[in-house]
Amino acid sequence: MIRKTVLTTIALLALLCVRVQAAPTPESVIKETIVKHSIEMNVDPALALSIAKKESGFRHELKSPYGAVGVFQLLPSTAHRMGFNPYYLSENIKAGLTYYKMMYKMFGSMELALAAYNAGPGNVKKYKAVPPYAETRRFVNKIMTDYHNYKKNPDPIMVKATKPVTP
Repeated sequence: MIRKTVLTTIALLALLCVRVQAAPTPESVIKETIVKHSIEMNVDPALALSIAKKESGFRHELKSPYGAVGVFQLLPSTAHRMGFNPYYLSENIKAGLTYYKMMYKMFGSMELALAAYNAGPGNVKKYKAVPPYAETRRFVNKIMTDYHNYKKNPDPIMVKATKPVTP
């Protein structure tokens, strides 16, 4: 009887201690937050959405095998150095946009900034161009393709956010 009670208690405690994961944030909420912050930070929303689409497919709960987290797939150490907590959606987005802007300021072109975002600024400086790595070239090409598509066919959330409000 005691053994059965102990085993039942242990089983109940095990069930109570199971780590519960929050439901994923809806894509529409993620896109709205990206567009909002990109407008506030003077980054083209089409570009911001393109980066997030490539990095995470708009999934904030995503974690890479290398430890990058969130919508903009940032290493926690990189985000923390910039003063952001990458585990919070809003801060992950702001950190990703801040990092992109830093790379753009450093290199002066969208393609080189994206290459640095992916392969690191040291590699872009080393080659003085998009590095010859297949992954980085695919990364830049995919984002540029999505960027041009968003410019031609804006996401409804972009349209909604940039529409002037009439009184």
